Order: sequence, then structure tokens, then C-alpha cells
Amino acid sequence: MGKDKYRSFLHDEPDNIQWRHGGPPTYDAVNKLFEEGRTKEWPEGSLEEIVQNAIKSWEMELSHKTRLQDFKTINPEKFKLFVNGREGLSGEETLKLGSYNALLQSSLPEDLKPYKADEETFESSHEIFRSAFPRGFAWEVIKVYSGPPEIAFKFRHWGIFEGPFKEHAPTGKMVQFYGFGTVKVDDSLKVEEVEIYYDPAEMLGGLLSGKDPNHLIEDGTKTSAPSQACPFSK
Repeated sequence: MGKDKYRSFLHDEPDNIQWRHGGPPTYDAVNKLFEEGRTKEWPEGSLEEIVQNAIKSWEMELSHKTRLQDFKTINPEKFKLFVNGREGLSGEETLKLGSYNALLQSSLPEDLKPYKADEETFESSHEIFRSAFPRGFAWEVIKVYSGPPEIAFKFRHWGIFEGPFKEHAPTGKMVQFYGFGTVKVDDSLKVEEVEIYYDPAEMLGGLLSGKDPNHLIEDGTKTSAPSQACPFSK
């Protein structure tokens, strides 16, 4: 297997690393989506490329390593994740929740939440979005405003809605959102704090646009749900 050119710490890891799925992941599909859909191609060694790959490496560790002690991208004692100005999450809290649940926490009333992060586990949340985006959910840096020790950047996240999202059928269309982030690093460039600001409705709106096959029609009866092939059967 060739090395992943966007994610350090994915290869040549010691045997005692505990991977969530038994071994290091492969990113071939989402790397292809990224290369085909990115709007910026940063020069090798540029600050933009360094920041982009560092965030991809952190996300890889968060999604696929089960022990904080195995992370190489963060300072576990100081790490905090802040999303849209909410209370910060520690490294252990973020690892327990998973990236989707951490990013999609909401103070909306329960009956208005299109996604209920407090009802999903790490595993169920990742399964929901892997189902919706079989080719993965690509991420790119659009602009970097400042370098270390406090890096500020604009980003874009996108995927192709090709599998079901809960009761919503896929549309085959791109779902994307933009956001702003800051990353505070220590002297060894390990992350101490991440702040992310974005509008969750940009992403969820695209996923909710898929027709609900069980919606009520005018006479009060339900339409039948079309059969869906499992996107992971191949």
C-alpha cells in the first residue's frame, strides 16, 4: 500500500497503536474526490499545504485511533475543541463523541433538530455519514490568514450525496459548506486548541433535500419506500 500523501502518522506506526477498525485506514476514495473537486492546489511546502495536511492528519487520528495516548497531532493535556462558540470539549470528550457529533451539537428544541447528536454514538454517527457519502467527505483549505502559533484559516467541506441519510433518499448532488477555524499549537506544533465556526444548516439542508420515501401524501397514506442497495456491499 502506498503512503497517503495528505496524512502523516498514517504509516510506519508501531504495532501497539490501537486502531478502531483493526488497522490503519485507506483514503483512496476520498483522496480522489478531493483531487477532482478541490478549488485550490497549494504548492508543496507552502503554509496552506502544511495546515491542510495537518488538519487531515488530526481528523484521521480522531476517526481511527481509539486511545488519546496514540495521537501525534495534539497535546492531550491541553487540547480543547470549540465549535461555534460552544463550551470547549477535551480530547477525551471529543474522542468519545466523534467528529460528527462534536460538530453537530445543537441547542435547538428537540423536535426541530434534523440531527440529534446526543442520541448518536461515535459509531452510529460515522455510519450515518458514510452511508450518505460513500466516496467520503472531502476537506480543503481555502485561505490561511496567519501562521503558528495561532493559525487562522478558511475551509471548505464537501461530498456527493449518493447514499441514504436516515429516511432521506440520495439526490446525487454535491453537499458542501464553508467555515472558519483557528488552531493554536505549542512549540512542537502539536495542537492545543481548535476553534471551528460554520453554519450546520449548509450541510444538513443539502441532506434533508432528499425525498423522504415515507412522507404522507394528500390522502393521508404513506408512499412506499424504494429499496436501497447497501453502499458498503461492494
